[in-house]
Amino acid sequence: MGSCFSAESRSPHPSSPSSSFRKRKSNSRKRLGSRASSFEYWRNEPLHRIPGRIFINGSTQVASLFTQQGKKGTNQDAMVVWENFCSRQDTIFCGVFDGHGPFGHMVAKRVRDVLPLNLNTHWELNVSGEEILKEIGINPAGSMNIEEAASASADEDSRVSVDAEETEKHPKIFQTLKESFLKAFKVMDRELKTHQSIDCFCSGTTAVTLIKQGHDLIVGNVGDSRAVLGTREKDDSLVAVQLTVDLKPNLPAEEERIRSCKGRVFALHDEPEVARVWLPNNDSPGLAMARAFGDFCLKDFGLISVPEVSYRRLTEKDEFIVLATDGIWDVLSNKEVVDIVAATSRRSLAARALVESAVRAWRYKYPTSKVDDCAVVCLFLDSASHKVCSASNAKSKEQPSSAIQVHNGDRVDISAPPTGLPRSGTCRENNEGDDSNKNEEEKESKEEEIDPESEIEWSALEGVSRVNTLLTLPRFEPDKEDKGMMRKQK
Repeated sequence: MGSCFSAESRSPHPSSPSSSFRKRKSNSRKRLGSRASSFEYWRNEPLHRIPGRIFINGSTQVASLFTQQGKKGTNQDAMVVWENFCSRQDTIFCGVFDGHGPFGHMVAKRVRDVLPLNLNTHWELNVSGEEILKEIGINPAGSMNIEEAASASADEDSRVSVDAEETEKHPKIFQTLKESFLKAFKVMDRELKTHQSIDCFCSGTTAVTLIKQGHDLIVGNVGDSRAVLGTREKDDSLVAVQLTVDLKPNLPAEEERIRSCKGRVFALHDEPEVARVWLPNNDSPGLAMARAFGDFCLKDFGLISVPEVSYRRLTEKDEFIVLATDGIWDVLSNKEVVDIVAATSRRSLAARALVESAVRAWRYKYPTSKVDDCAVVCLFLDSASHKVCSASNAKSKEQPSSAIQVHNGDRVDISAPPTGLPRSGTCRENNEGDDSNKNEEEKESKEEEIDPESEIEWSALEGVSRVNTLLTLPRFEPDKEDKGMMRKQK
């Protein structure tokens, strides 16, 4: 400010190199601004009005969703399917989230709504950043920070160091999305830490998410929710392929990290198979996973929110993917899950059939325990498949591709056992028009809006269940000075 420039410096010759450089730089800034405005568009758009995004019980032509409250209190599970993810053709985002702790239901819904937007932001930045830098003639390794320019920064230490072998093994989209996943998850956890109305100190959530673009599948996972692929062998038999690892504290690498950060890992005598994470000098909170969003009481003692990111090239043998919370996997094996989905008469009912089979399994295997919350997303990979849910294909051809079916509580009678399921034709479907479906989604979204003042107080730690994700909340005793102040006040 206040500097004087000569006439030559203010008005360079149109053909001079400095003039062309400034024009390119100006154009690049405009492009950056347009991208930033596109990010703001998705953040400001009401989520329940976005076409192709569904987060309640229902189905589309390629996906089936269902969640059911258990017997522990408020349903803390959440889920989402977003077709044409952020206006990308042939791209779909899916996620399942299992909250825990007193405010776990609020954390799970917050991550469900914000994480996909963060992922989209960093995906756009990673794709466009290097191209813009090259256009304005600056080395990509230079000082210009693309994240800051688009107001969606992530720390430099979240960048992925990709070795030569991994670069050759996987396509470029995996390297781009792996970095995007890592940054988006870090930014999400940071946002939860500073959230004004959600107390995440002893509350958190898992997240098993995926992006499918064409035949490329990228999965990002934190916690103990799971993704399983149903695929065909050479002899045409259906097999289950687990796509994620349940990130439990007793995994050697996880336990080593936690112990190196002064956290403790051990199981209680009455549940020796469940390893838990504990504070150094306090027998709490007893978290049954090694990675999670939130749970900031343990973040200094080895708990992290860094996702495990994996890649798979889909083939014509791959038929569907199941994302589900541990309410499903605690009572059903991977093979039982894919058999149930394959045996369901209609694709739109696959998730519901799986949840109801799990509830029956809970009552049979653990009759004295409280049934856990369950959430399932079934993503079908081949819309013309004749091997999976063939009864739904003829009907799906009659419906527009953007149609979403919402189950409004009609009781589905699925009485088959978990394995060797015969096909059932007793299921009913809601065939109302698109307008009624949108009204139902808007109604559901209003019910899910979080109002901390009106939230009914309850504890996810109450009651007896087979496995509680979180056992006890830490209690901090006041020191002598605090006790003295309390006596003076009395």
